[in-house]
Amino acid sequence: MKTKRTKQPTRKVAAAPAKRRPTRRATIDISDIPPLTEEFFAQAIRNPYYRPVKQSTTVRIDADVLAWLRRQGAGYQTRINAILRRAMLMRIPGQFDR
Repeated sequence: MKTKRTKQPTRKVAAAPAKRRPTRRATIDISDIPPLTEEFFAQAIRNPYYRPVKQSTTVRIDADVLAWLRRQGAGYQTRINAILRRAMLMRIPGQFDR
């Protein structure tokens, strides 16, 4: 009976990484960039693609309040979030409603 000779997988030996020369960082001329002022930030708008991270939680809500929210149709959890966000923003000085 002949024995099968299986070819062993060849392993490539990785070459040692070439020594890198330190790169010289180009200095960027920022002298023509105007400073950011309070007026700039007062006129700034929030990123329209901003989406806050959602976190799952359990909240105990009065039955009549939950029934009222559900009667308004689908999306009652989104409405709960909007109501809470509005209340939160009203208590934070300097914040604005979206």
